[in-house]
Amino acid sequence: MSAACGPDAEAVTRGLGFDCHDVSPVVSLRPPWAPTHWTMPLLEVLIVAGAVFALVHALRRRREGDPVNLALWCASLVYLFVTEPPLYFPEWFGLDRLYGFIFAHNRFTVQFMADRLPLYIVAFYPVISQLAYEVVRSLGIFRRGALTGSVAVAFVCQVFYEVFDHLGPQLKWWAWNPGNTVVNHPALASVPMTSMVLFASVSMAAMTYLVVRLTGGPVPRRGWPLVLRTLLAGVLTPPAMAIAGIPSGLAGEHTTARAWILGAELALIWLAGAGIAGSALRSPRREPLSAFTRWYPAAYLGALAVFWIGALPAYFAAHDGVTADGTPIGSGLYALACFAAAGLLLIALFRKNPGAPAPG
Repeated sequence: MSAACGPDAEAVTRGLGFDCHDVSPVVSLRPPWAPTHWTMPLLEVLIVAGAVFALVHALRRRREGDPVNLALWCASLVYLFVTEPPLYFPEWFGLDRLYGFIFAHNRFTVQFMADRLPLYIVAFYPVISQLAYEVVRSLGIFRRGALTGSVAVAFVCQVFYEVFDHLGPQLKWWAWNPGNTVVNHPALASVPMTSMVLFASVSMAAMTYLVVRLTGGPVPRRGWPLVLRTLLAGVLTPPAMAIAGIPSGLAGEHTTARAWILGAELALIWLAGAGIAGSALRSPRREPLSAFTRWYPAAYLGALAVFWIGALPAYFAAHDGVTADGTPIGSGLYALACFAAAGLLLIALFRKNPGAPAPG
């Protein structure tokens, strides 16, 4: 038995339909009809195409004199490669006794790192960070300061990410290790609350704040200073996320106490973010909509809505939170609230930015 495929990893991956002992150590390719569920190749197209679209938009913004979008796109990948390997292989970093095995992704068409890292996950980091930043920037919120804008980013990331996060386990896009009580509990339905708060909101807000503060000034004449600032922002994001995790960590093994603390933090994200977004609607200060902002957030939300509609029969037929296929369901009510909030944000974008799209 390999060190990277212990008993927990073996049980989780077999639940997804494959054996973690039978993997390619570097990269593996599969035909698009091979994945477990019909949504999986469509999800890959949605996210990978979004990352390319976001990069094109970021390069245009860079040519126009604003380096933030490109720095945020690249810092997202730095953050990915700093955080993901310890999550997939905690034993490599001496974290297995501290955190244990957390989760495993299913097999998609393109996979890296012993089938632990799908290509679409690599693309997801710049997609979600760019989507949230552009929504907030277009509403004119960053004109009020980097901190205010980053708090709004935490809220926007939350509502756009959680419609994805609460669906994935049911459709076998990934699976959490139910035996991991350190990281994966407490949970809202099938989704660990630490993931909802720290990853889906805090980390993206912290990274955005660091990028805006480090790269949001005049564009450096040479490329390396900007590259170094971008690297620094990506590397500093995990420590910022760890600091935000201290309050719930103080509760120790008291799952109920951790749930209350994380729930309070989640409520603060909603209250602060919704308040900032609401005040932006009353402000005349706004930014023209870019092509990326005009099309991609709506396409992302629409595609996830289609995936949810396809999953609803099994969701409603689930017994004790588990479908007939043996997969755990997410919180439909929370996902519905996130859909509603994300939809209202998109309506606000178009109401505050009427007319033809900007060229960028």
